[in-house]
Amino acid sequence: MFLDLPDNKKRESTRTAEITLRLSEFEFPPMQDVLLIGRKAPIGPESARKMADVLSPDQYEIISLEHHFFEAAIVRKSLLTIIPQEKLLMVVLEECEKISPESLVLKIHVSVVVNVKRVVELD
Repeated sequence: MFLDLPDNKKRESTRTAEITLRLSEFEFPPMQDVLLIGRKAPIGPESARKMADVLSPDQYEIISLEHHFFEAAIVRKSLLTIIPQEKLLMVVLEECEKISPESLVLKIHVSVVVNVKRVVELD
């Protein structure tokens, strides 16, 4: 039995990303997928970058933020190959600003599951 789909249905594909965040206060060892540095945190972005380079050279990218609570984010580079920086930071900042004062450094474990749904024509 062959189901004849309209032409616009034959080429449709849907891509979504499910993002799960686990937030915790900074502790040693400090690195996870994202390190979010508050504006009044005891360490600044430069110190955090040096720490990341010592623990995992060339594995993290530091991103300066224009945010009222957070000054910078240090993100695992491999994570940014899966999900665009803007989309990841939008979710991280939106959730973290609800629970975190600007005096904390948060380490964040990020789990990204990419879901792909595609309709194909069966011949």
